[in-house]
Amino acid sequence: MIIAIDGSTASGKGTLAKRIAAAYGLPHLDTGLLYRAVGLAMLESGEDPENQAAAAAVAARLEFRDLDRRELRSAQAGAAASVVAAHPEVRRALIDRQRSFARQPGGAVLDGRDIGTVIAPDADIKFWIDASVEVRANRRRRELLARGEEVSSARMIEDLIARDERDRSRADAPARAAPDAVRLDTSDLDPEQVFQAARLAVETKLFLMHAGTPDPRGAS
Repeated sequence: MIIAIDGSTASGKGTLAKRIAAAYGLPHLDTGLLYRAVGLAMLESGEDPENQAAAAAVAARLEFRDLDRRELRSAQAGAAASVVAAHPEVRRALIDRQRSFARQPGGAVLDGRDIGTVIAPDADIKFWIDASVEVRANRRRRELLARGEEVSSARMIEDLIARDERDRSRADAPARAAPDAVRLDTSDLDPEQVFQAARLAVETKLFLMHAGTPDPRGAS
């Protein structure tokens, strides 16, 4: 079973993906960490994240063990990730390993921004997770403060709006919900409520699959 969980930054998709993966005994990949790892490597080597050729070269030699660094969760890495993720050559360098992860025996849970539309359009169930920019900014700011990074609420909102626009407007694999995705707005929900809503959707899909009944949303 392949479960694709897409959505905006700080919408809660990563937390949900981990819980869904644990509930169904599936491996999980936060695909955003791939782009954060590329962006951070660019910054640490003194390269401009806008340099597409250099970023693509970093992406080509990236390994999954590079995704364990604490620094990948920093605001700096996140900003660089948004820039390198817009480079078509970077996305092409990373697409095959994401697809291989998704299609391993037994399936997987992947979260990102283009899982249900590009990486695994044949996923058994797809989600699009979102929340208001104010709620997302507060969540992200709390995460950064816990890591000792001070960012104002106004600056966080500004950064998220800019990132959302870059993600939506990039020419290659823009961030958007798949037509058959289950949409969850987490603005007024806590993590447990989000998980229960998502699990109900997964259980409904599994029931329909086993019963041989077409999904009314048109999902594969």
